[in-house]
Amino acid sequence: MNTANHFDSTRAGTRTPRRLPRWSEFAELIRPRPLVWNGTERRLRHAATIADLRELARRRTPRAAFDYTDGGAGNEHSMALARRAFERVEFIPRVLRDVSATNTATPVLGRSASMPVVFAPAGFTRVMHHAGERAVAQAAQAAGVPYTLSTMGTTSIEELAAAAPEGRHWFQLYLWRDRERSAELIERATTAGYEALVLTVDTPVAGNRLRDVRNGMTIPPTLTLRTLVDGSLKPRWWFNLLTTEPLRFASLRSWSGTVAELADHMFDPSATITDVAALRREWPGKLIVKGIQHPDDAVAVVDAGADAVVVSNHGGRQLDRAVTPLEQLPSVRAAIGERAEVYIDGGVREGADAIAALCLGADAVLVGRPYLYGLMAGGTRGVARAAEILHGEAIKTMQLLGSAGIGDLGPELVRWRPLDA
Repeated sequence: MNTANHFDSTRAGTRTPRRLPRWSEFAELIRPRPLVWNGTERRLRHAATIADLRELARRRTPRAAFDYTDGGAGNEHSMALARRAFERVEFIPRVLRDVSATNTATPVLGRSASMPVVFAPAGFTRVMHHAGERAVAQAAQAAGVPYTLSTMGTTSIEELAAAAPEGRHWFQLYLWRDRERSAELIERATTAGYEALVLTVDTPVAGNRLRDVRNGMTIPPTLTLRTLVDGSLKPRWWFNLLTTEPLRFASLRSWSGTVAELADHMFDPSATITDVAALRREWPGKLIVKGIQHPDDAVAVVDAGADAVVVSNHGGRQLDRAVTPLEQLPSVRAAIGERAEVYIDGGVREGADAIAALCLGADAVLVGRPYLYGLMAGGTRGVARAAEILHGEAIKTMQLLGSAGIGDLGPELVRWRPLDA
């Protein structure tokens, strides 16, 4: 037998017939995307994840402003561990469940939110984008989620309420040395119709944020040789900063130092649980206490009248090597049961993270960096894109888990991957 001839005939016998394609068939393969003339919109359409928005933000924002958002305290161990905790959570999906009409809506402080996400407070916001808190509030209103204005924000209580009149507004407050000034802000928030007060209790002093120290981050930004060189690479940012209203803390008197110096000047390291009880008597709305890391503290603030607690280490921006919020969540939930709502922040970068947190006992998650990356990447539209990404990921995760609604989520759907795995 001639092996070569046999091989050739076999190969010839299995050869796929070929022909010239018709133009109509070829044309179906050529489907160019519609041309988007707006550069910001074009960039945001290509952002499929929060990580994509972060990269856009890094390219468009001066280093000092980006690092203020992106960085943490010390060597940033806490910030990194918070992210790793979410990466350790494994889902255990159920199948053959009807998820054709999956709904992410959930009650937050007795009112429905479109998804279990709250936009967390962030100071210095107009440094990230000239539209600042107004842009965030408008995007949060459109997305159907609450937004928390920071005491150290760059838009006033009244201006924010006017910018998004149908939004759910929360106001974040520190325990100040100047209690009269604090009382004034509480009265203004009450008059403006704010739904909740978010008392932050993990800041007796400012954390050691080394990126800000190295960048010389101040309010307003200091024009050093380094910032001028960096600014020359981001001319649009500087143009927007210099041609809009002067940058200042809207709820504070003028300040020209660093953010950490302001915090040390303002925060009261002598505050105790009795101050929480006093604030409960003074504030007529819902009271949320943010910065809880120990179950006993959660019990104490709920006993003092808190309607909700946020398990949080300030996004890794205060005490480096503090406990990881997601890992503390089950013990805090167990300690207070259903007496108050439990939220969590720190490390949330995907809609799947929110679903994992709810499975472990949270009622909602607070996000800061994700929407701030969106703000830096594209103003109001960028924040909206961040909300769209988180919402879409949450829906997809629930569908693949076999959960049609938030009520279907529970601890039986998750497990922790071992640390050595």
